[in-house]
Amino acid sequence: MVDQQPCADLTGKAVIVTGAGSGIGRAAAREFARAGARVLGVARRLPTLEETADGHPGIAVHAADLRDPDASRQVVEAAVDRWGAVDVLVNNAGATRRMPLAEVTADGVADLFALNVTAPSLLAAAALPHLRATRGMIVNVSSTYGHRPLPGAAHYAASKAALEQLTRSWALELAADGIRVNALAPGPTESQALAAAGLPDDVVEQIKRDEAARIPLGRRGAPEEVAAWIVHLATPATAWVTGQVITVDGGLELT
Repeated sequence: MVDQQPCADLTGKAVIVTGAGSGIGRAAAREFARAGARVLGVARRLPTLEETADGHPGIAVHAADLRDPDASRQVVEAAVDRWGAVDVLVNNAGATRRMPLAEVTADGVADLFALNVTAPSLLAAAALPHLRATRGMIVNVSSTYGHRPLPGAAHYAASKAALEQLTRSWALELAADGIRVNALAPGPTESQALAAAGLPDDVVEQIKRDEAARIPLGRRGAPEEVAAWIVHLATPATAWVTGQVITVDGGLELT
């Protein structure tokens, strides 16, 4: 594990982090809490959220399936009911799905985009009045494959490309309200995403080895390394940064 120090004092800020049950989302929720923020961690499974919050009293949890059209409103209401505000929305929840063109189905595409594109959009819309009140910010978690090809999983890459374009467009749309919108594009990072995609253990391990071999710095990322950048984008140090997609990938984008 990478030992990161909080990069700023975010005491009293109300933060929503989706996909907080594991990986980058868990690391981000904990890092925000360590920086003094009040965090609502959101994921589908309550037990994993409770693991995230264990030992971190600044983290409250809310179990929800963000593919449900009503879930976004309920998530924002849960944060506002607790703290009366939303300062930061981190759209981290997402799905990875291997879907070669010959195997594409309408349901497969719709399910992928429901979580990777529609859910962040509905969350941002639900949070918007509160973000206007706090002149807050949105951090979207994309992927290095949001702007590079991914044969065999093109629709996953396309969903992340859509999220990056939403980031740029929302940044312009909301700038007059003082709301900043940025994205993080991590490279291959240690998480449960590959296993959650239904791949066998031996396939997952081979993918990890192949990815590490392609990364110039020679390894996959740690969730804490990405989380540190998510938190950094929510601090006053980045107050003049909006509409950016920041890649954190060990140099993979250079290859």
